[in-house]
Amino acid sequence: MRRVAIVGAGMSRFGEDWNRGFRDMIIDAGTSAITDANISGDKIDGMFIGTMAAGRLIGQEHIGALIADFMGLNPVPSTRVEAACASGGVALRQGFMAVASGMHDTVVVGGVEKMTEVSTSEVATALGGAGDQEWELFMGATFPALYAFMAQRHMLDYGTTEEMMAHVAVKNHKNASKNKYAQYQNEITVDHVLKSKTIASPLKVFDCSPITDGAAAVVLMPYEKALSFTKKPVEIIASAQASDTIALHDRESLTKLKATEIAAQSAFKQAKLAPRDIQVAEVHDCFTIAEILAIEDLGFFKKGEGGKATMEGLTALNSQISINTSGGLKGCGHPVGATGVKQAVEITWQLRGQGGERQAKNANIGLTHNVGGSGATCVVHIMKKE
Repeated sequence: MRRVAIVGAGMSRFGEDWNRGFRDMIIDAGTSAITDANISGDKIDGMFIGTMAAGRLIGQEHIGALIADFMGLNPVPSTRVEAACASGGVALRQGFMAVASGMHDTVVVGGVEKMTEVSTSEVATALGGAGDQEWELFMGATFPALYAFMAQRHMLDYGTTEEMMAHVAVKNHKNASKNKYAQYQNEITVDHVLKSKTIASPLKVFDCSPITDGAAAVVLMPYEKALSFTKKPVEIIASAQASDTIALHDRESLTKLKATEIAAQSAFKQAKLAPRDIQVAEVHDCFTIAEILAIEDLGFFKKGEGGKATMEGLTALNSQISINTSGGLKGCGHPVGATGVKQAVEITWQLRGQGGERQAKNANIGLTHNVGGSGATCVVHIMKKE
């Protein structure tokens, strides 16, 4: 297999975008990434686009061809990838494998979702299909309820508190306040989180990621070729994916995501690294408890200690490990199909030293962690700079 590098990265502003549509956002992100890579469209020979629910949210299917058309890239083969909220991460993995295998030389990986053109209840129904529609959604268990079950069990087993979860939101909003692409650029306090409306106990409004419009894109090349286009190639040194039961009630545990554990173990083995070698990571914090589970399942902290570590500031910018420098899903926003690609964009910027006020010091190795549903799909990528 060939070594693979990211040579271009770009994204649209995340948020409630009433002035731009689905096509406009992905064109913005894709054009930015291609320009950043210093290439022309005729050099691209493959595209993979992550999007979860365009049919439900905007009434549009056949997304791969649509984007190739409106980006002026016909007849480049363009493939839509769907894996719930991990759609972007799986698209990145597909692009990585296409380049590593020698099938393609230059690949654009994008992710996009337009979520604000329908009601909140319609969004909840669309997202609910990422779980077990028959045994969860039909019975009224939306994703806040499913993650509330996880939070309650984690609190029971390990003494995790609502205040610990609130610190996740506070940290991520602080990072997002330094990110011009973020949906929320305001800092909040623990009191703000604890006094916000309860959605599914113990999760409150400020424990939950928002409904978001947005897009992100990266350009991949073989590493040796990348050196001709950029002085700062970011190499993807590991790509791993794992699956688990789609229904929460079939899991062996409510306090861990087995797919995360397995994907992480595979990624660290590929990279010949350990969790302690990672300086900066973008993890899937769709709810505050999800970040706590992630930093435990990825091996950054022992099981049960993620909440305490967050409250003690060990996951803050330039601490023991810088977690979610972009603001994460909570602060930067969560356009579900775009999130996994946005994570790769953020790590690329961090490893290039382009993080601005939120730059992690001495960032040489970074990790992305993207989850679909309540944990039925997980994708982990590890990246490094030379």
